[in-house]
Amino acid sequence: MHREDLPLYLQIADELRRHIEETVYKVGDRLPTEPELSERFGVNRHTLRRAIEVLRNEGIVSVERGRGSFVTATPITLHLSRRVRFNKDLKAQSLQPSWQVLRVVELQADAKLSQRLEIAIGAPVVLYERLSSVEGVPLSISSSHFSGQQFPNLVKHCEVYCSISKMLQEEYGCEHFRRSTRVSAQLAQNEDARLLKMPTNGAVLLSESINVNQHDTVIEYGVTRFRGDRMELVLDNDESPS
Repeated sequence: MHREDLPLYLQIADELRRHIEETVYKVGDRLPTEPELSERFGVNRHTLRRAIEVLRNEGIVSVERGRGSFVTATPITLHLSRRVRFNKDLKAQSLQPSWQVLRVVELQADAKLSQRLEIAIGAPVVLYERLSSVEGVPLSISSSHFSGQQFPNLVKHCEVYCSISKMLQEEYGCEHFRRSTRVSAQLAQNEDARLLKMPTNGAVLLSESINVNQHDTVIEYGVTRFRGDRMELVLDNDESPS
């Protein structure tokens, strides 16, 4: 079937899709308003909304009430398996991650950190917090907690390594395995929304992980907030720890 034989709303969807593929409209851009697009294509709003709905169903655009239609992207997949491998997952999808260190601070374990890290209340803890992005688009904020006694000089090493797994292995001889992960959905906190460049009413996937070394000793308590519109988490149960 020739393009001109398609229903008008499909022709409009096809043209908008082509503009998105040609990066006339980039990921995160807002499409022109309904009145602007209706005038441009010479159609009523009902026809235009049908075209936008086609793109929404394809996952190409998202519609936010009161704000308009925005170009989205195919979700990036992160596998939650025995080994912690955030960097490897992204690179396997031909994506090059980058990081911004938000803070590396020393603090004392409260009751929650004491339980998660299996250390005494008041014991030294290092908090390593980073913003991860791909191609300039923020994806996640990770807050990693480590025992300061278990990992001396960790603050210095955090400023050098991009990969936590590599840092733990090369500096401390620790393998980096996932013992457990709890995932939930919630609205982004204001500061997280600002850093992730998402609406304050947008959803994040909150992942809380307990990670261990090759001796099953807890080495990290991690809390990561993933952009719900850009990431999907896949639980893998069949990977060997070796």
